[in-house]
Amino acid sequence: MRFIGLDLSLTSTGYSINGETGVIKTNAKGPERLSIVSNKILDLIADNDIDVVIIEGYSFASRNGQAHSIGELGGAVRMRLWEFNIPFIDIPPTCRAKFATGKGNAGKTEVISSISAKTGLTFEGSGADDECDAWVLEQMGLTYIGQSTQYWNKEQLNALEKVDWAEIDRIREGK
Repeated sequence: MRFIGLDLSLTSTGYSINGETGVIKTNAKGPERLSIVSNKILDLIADNDIDVVIIEGYSFASRNGQAHSIGELGGAVRMRLWEFNIPFIDIPPTCRAKFATGKGNAGKTEVISSISAKTGLTFEGSGADDECDAWVLEQMGLTYIGQSTQYWNKEQLNALEKVDWAEIDRIREGK
């Protein structure tokens, strides 16, 4: 089963496929930005034969008045996935943080530090936190189906219990 992890962002949407990370950036604004980002995501999915998209869910603590715009991006992407019958799973931000660090309230810097210390991977530059989060999301899916090559402790694995994995289960059962 092939996944793409997505950390949606207005300035640098992070993605991870097969452990390789990157960001989608555009200077566009408004509906044009929503279209560009969602189309680039659809291209990545098609080009990499992705089975399931794993998206970081909405953060209810969004700041600087960005909550509506981030919500629009999330809605646009989810709508496009739905239109093309591409299964997706929402991962609550607290589950992503707990899986990465063992703490559900860990910040972006803690997540990067924890993952770098654990794996030796480095995430640097603009969008580094988005890439790291996307990598963690992909690892969550791989761990759920028993294909992660990383060791995750019991506390980290507990984060998987609060996620609705029904789409993956449906695919695995051939439904």
